[in-house]
Amino acid sequence: MEIVDRVLAGDRRALARVVTLIENGAPEARAILAALHLRGGHAHIVGFTGSPGAGKSTLVTQLVRELRRREQRVGVVAVDPSSPFTGGAILGDRIRMQELAGDPNVFIRSMASRGSLGGLAASTRDVVRALDAASYDTIVIETVGAGQAEVEIVRAAQSVVVVTVPGMGDDIQAIKAGILEIADIFVVNKADRPGADQTAAELRMLMSLDTHRAERQWKPPIIKTIAANGEGVPALADALANHQRFLAESGQLASRRGQQARSEILALLNQALLDRLRAAVAPAEWDQLVEEVIARRTDPYSAAAILARRVGLNVEG
Repeated sequence: MEIVDRVLAGDRRALARVVTLIENGAPEARAILAALHLRGGHAHIVGFTGSPGAGKSTLVTQLVRELRRREQRVGVVAVDPSSPFTGGAILGDRIRMQELAGDPNVFIRSMASRGSLGGLAASTRDVVRALDAASYDTIVIETVGAGQAEVEIVRAAQSVVVVTVPGMGDDIQAIKAGILEIADIFVVNKADRPGADQTAAELRMLMSLDTHRAERQWKPPIIKTIAANGEGVPALADALANHQRFLAESGQLASRRGQQARSEILALLNQALLDRLRAAVAPAEWDQLVEEVIARRTDPYSAAAILARRVGLNVEG
């Protein structure tokens, strides 16, 4: 397949074309991705998450600069909130990270989340697969920042960076709610603000309360950064390299890949089932069933059973 060969050869135009096919849900994308999957598996996939306003985009920009100084090829997938009018990304790669766009060894793409749970666009993993096959050394996924639902990032990334800032109590609450368990590295950004040491201390306290702490081989470091001037970013790059090495040497990289592959297969099956259901059931019938449930003339379980039978499933008993 010519476009696959071009992507594998490092053709940026071909890669951009494949990413566009993925975003548009083009039928030919699946065969392309299947071929690319067989040639991937070498990139370090890093997820950045944290509350809006934590400075993730600026931090990612500085990290990309640092990785380029270390002669790495870097891909960035920035998952942005969807426009309520067009469904497109509100913040485009032409707006942020502009100074990186001219580097032939950096590929940046903004994607609309389009309401996806967990702050990830449904096609994010496919775009990462294409970048991986195109021989990018590190692929950064920057998520919307939607609180507890951000744990979805663990299904796509090998190393997860949770970004917080001083004076944002909601960040610590979100971490308490579940992000603590998926963080491989904590970053206290905007560390020149008052309260940075206190925020780092709170994170250390939360980690000390982790009931599984003794079982964990990797102890998440807490790194203070000032993304605006790049302070602390080399230490973050070092921590990511250390975590990548730890994953490989401990065998956890293979374990994470197995969990992610299982998750992806299930997600594809769920999508196939939804597509089949949409094809089998007219919108009017959906609306009628919903109205009957609202009016309590039927219940959600019976409605689901009716729809399931339309696609050959039995959800009763």
